Amino acid sequence: MAAQIDLHCHSTISDGLLSPEDLVAHAAKSGVKVLALTDHDDVSGLKAAREAAPRHGIQFVNGVEISVTWKRRTLHIVGLKIDSENIALRNALDRVRIGRDERAQEMAAGLAKVGIAGAYEGAKAIANQSILTRSHFAQFLVQNGHVKDVKSVFKKYLVKGKPGFVDHQWMSLEEAVGLIRASGGSAVVAHPGRYDLGTINMLLLMHEFRSYGGAAIEVVTGSHTPPQYQQFAKMAHRFSLKSSIGSDYHGPGLSYMAMGCVPELPVSCVPVWDDWPEAQYLD
Repeated sequence: MAAQIDLHCHSTISDGLLSPEDLVAHAAKSGVKVLALTDHDDVSGLKAAREAAPRHGIQFVNGVEISVTWKRRTLHIVGLKIDSENIALRNALDRVRIGRDERAQEMAAGLAKVGIAGAYEGAKAIANQSILTRSHFAQFLVQNGHVKDVKSVFKKYLVKGKPGFVDHQWMSLEEAVGLIRASGGSAVVAHPGRYDLGTINMLLLMHEFRSYGGAAIEVVTGSHTPPQYQQFAKMAHRFSLKSSIGSDYHGPGLSYMAMGCVPELPVSCVPVWDDWPEAQYLD
């Protein structure tokens, strides 16, 4: 049975294909009743999504997905029920977005060295007014015939050791969790199954995340397999963390899983929304 709650998705404010308003409408049509918009390092789409939600019978939750550097790896921390007007949070995200643009220019320079010209301008045109992400570069490379699909792009051009990869220093884990908590939100480790950490580093990450006041981990998410649902349900229990759920939806052709198709949490999990007023609308 599919869950009626989705706490991880993206709009055109970051690297999604749908505007915040259209994303809310799509969520409602897909059977979602409680939705969090979690754009990368940006909260500017939350107002429009929140205003659209009542028209579609959606209970809306403010969210963001913050880029973090931990042990020289890039991780993502989702903030749920944040105060999007919090000055410290907004200023920190402004700095991250400046860093994103600098990274994008370096990525384009790396691609130019292997004969792919105009990547920065092309990715920026696709992004329109949104922040530049690797997904925009991926779309540019597909559209220009360098690879057949978005998933192939990352393996060939945008991961470590490839010409479009840039080792960038993002926010620290401690700062990200602290900002989320100071803005009234709950910090969640996004899609932990996507990080190639190994057992020891995964345990260290969870211990450190919990020590900073982290609240939950994504147990069921678009890029996880069913065995990983059980793996991270056990991890959450081990570290006394709650569990979250989300499609990580970006739009048709860019998503691991369609919105409205995310399985429910394993019964052993304590949901991150267990005390939310918004969740009373779930069946």
